[in-house]
Amino acid sequence: MDLGPSPQASINPNENAERKATAAGGACSLALTVDARGVSLTFHTRDGEVQALANVDLQISDGDFVSFIGPSGCGKTTLLRVIADLERPTKGTILVNGVTPEQARLRRQYGYIFQAPALYPWRTIERNVMLPLEIMGFDARERRERTERYLKLVNLSGFERKFPWQLSGGMQQRASIARALSFDPALLLMDEPFGALDEIVRDHLNEQLLRLWDQTGKTVVFVTHSIPEAVFLSSKIVVMSPRPGRIIDIIPCDFPRDRTLEIRETPEFLKIAQRVRAGLRSGHSYDE
Repeated sequence: MDLGPSPQASINPNENAERKATAAGGACSLALTVDARGVSLTFHTRDGEVQALANVDLQISDGDFVSFIGPSGCGKTTLLRVIADLERPTKGTILVNGVTPEQARLRRQYGYIFQAPALYPWRTIERNVMLPLEIMGFDARERRERTERYLKLVNLSGFERKFPWQLSGGMQQRASIARALSFDPALLLMDEPFGALDEIVRDHLNEQLLRLWDQTGKTVVFVTHSIPEAVFLSSKIVVMSPRPGRIIDIIPCDFPRDRTLEIRETPEFLKIAQRVRAGLRSGHSYDE
């Protein structure tokens, strides 16, 4: 997919080295997986212009788990799609792994997990996970080894020969996560992957996702409407305003990586959840 350069977006990969050195205030800073500066995006429709994002500044470090939360239509998914090069900003600059989003996409540096599992019903779970490896030209042995490894990582060993319709919704979504991991991208982009699941299954998958994040060391960008989910999963929460999407607050979450669901009853968890809730409420009157 080559959409051509945006006439107003200025993206300079040569700035990345300096940004890496200064992102955390000086020496020993982590490299940036995402570096967005002044990003705005306006859609042109038959009914006129619709501004989806306005002056977004965001830095995501390697290994972070960052959740976007905000009201429906605030631009959470749009920002995720800008990172993925599925939308182009009309203003501002953005780098993904030190290069333009287009270059990151062409280098297959990210995996994208949709709200629905998006599995092909005529392919087995094994062959669904293998699909990107087939497209990328991996040999048969490597495809089998990778598929076996990542199905085991998401606890789907033994279901390789099943078809998607034979699995529950949660199991299908785990298969889609294995598919996104199969080619070992540095970055996972997840657009409300558990939003359609019941609370019990969602809690279980949240715990599994945390373990997966800890085991793989991936950087994760996660879209959600759920305050408890955002606080439980994240190392950083980005609170967004109603459209046009602006960043109201960026909230650090310093919980241990091996946390369990019981942490949701602690004062520290509830304090962060209240800060997220306050940000969402203030955003409804946010105007410049």
